[in-house]
Amino acid sequence: MLKCVGNFDTLKSDQPDPPRLSMSATPMHLSRRTLLAALPAALTARAADAGQLVYFGTYSRGASKGIYVARFDAATGKLSAPQLAAEARNPSFLALHPDGKFLYAVGEAGKGIIASYSRDAATGLLKPINSVESQGNSPCHLVVDASKRNVLAVNYGDGVTSVFPIKADGSLSEASSVIKHSGSGPDQKRQQGPHAHSVNLSKNNKWAVVADLGLDEYIVYALDAQNGKITRHGAAKVKGGSGPRHFAFHPSYQYAFGVNEMGSSVTAFKWNEQTGKLDEISTVSTLPKDFSGDNSCAEVLVHPNGRFVYASNRGHNSLAIFAVDMPQGSIKVVDYASTLGKTPRNFRIHSSGKWLLAANQDTSNVVAFALDPSTGKITPTGQTLDIGFPVCIRFA
Repeated sequence: MLKCVGNFDTLKSDQPDPPRLSMSATPMHLSRRTLLAALPAALTARAADAGQLVYFGTYSRGASKGIYVARFDAATGKLSAPQLAAEARNPSFLALHPDGKFLYAVGEAGKGIIASYSRDAATGLLKPINSVESQGNSPCHLVVDASKRNVLAVNYGDGVTSVFPIKADGSLSEASSVIKHSGSGPDQKRQQGPHAHSVNLSKNNKWAVVADLGLDEYIVYALDAQNGKITRHGAAKVKGGSGPRHFAFHPSYQYAFGVNEMGSSVTAFKWNEQTGKLDEISTVSTLPKDFSGDNSCAEVLVHPNGRFVYASNRGHNSLAIFAVDMPQGSIKVVDYASTLGKTPRNFRIHSSGKWLLAANQDTSNVVAFALDPSTGKITPTGQTLDIGFPVCIRFA
């Protein structure tokens, strides 16, 4: 594990200190003060040269102790060795504040918590600020809204969606809005009740889409960011037993894609940004026709160029890669790529569109891939990080 990034030379004057009585007036002292004032900026600049910070949420089992951080070089695809950024219990999913000063994490364990941290921009290390009860069981996903006023979180155990106002120091207030879903689905082993699994926000920050595995619904909430309130607006129902899990908007915000955990499929939707309405276009399997084993899906993402959609298969241990047929918004499979590990959970596409990192939970590794934006296909770079039970990846 790395304890620091980079080596920084100490800035020293090459002359002895002037006499004490005249110290404040000497040019050398003024030069030293200028150098000292510039030191934090110099440290940050040198750290930035070493690569972009990337955080990993984990299940704290075995050697895994919480949230980890590494550096990623977008020019070469190289990753530094990870280091522990903060100890925490099951910080499975993470969200960064838009200003970059704070990070928020769920504590996925029974009556869960939502925790806030301040970030050291140079080292990536995290300092706890506070935590609040998640208002439900097993919180599993969260986001920060575009107004920077609220964290929205969902609880898998009992289907609760909550809103937590953010204070000026990055700490969280108690929940300002709490909604418990109700109902069930046809699979009584998995869908005996609601299971809210993710929350995503529209570009205009007016709508929050919550995927509920237990209800087979992608629920749309109207968000009042000023007051930290959500109200149910509508829902898109998918085939019974599909088990919606995660959701991603297309960069155009004319379409959206939901991954169905139980049905091993991706549903393409037409999205109306003004009315907050989802209309299903089509649903496509994430698996090759000759696969006969057990599988469940975890994550779905859209490439920054909007041409490709990716979904992770746990069982087939792959990413299904789809091409988006514009302007219809439908999708078709173009490839299946191994994630070089077991049980791929979250994965992340770098903003450049040229790299992808995949977190394999049950082999405790994060694998880096080069991504071809013209074909959507991925190729292993040979870079692998050993991180215990990785679940979530977030570039700072």
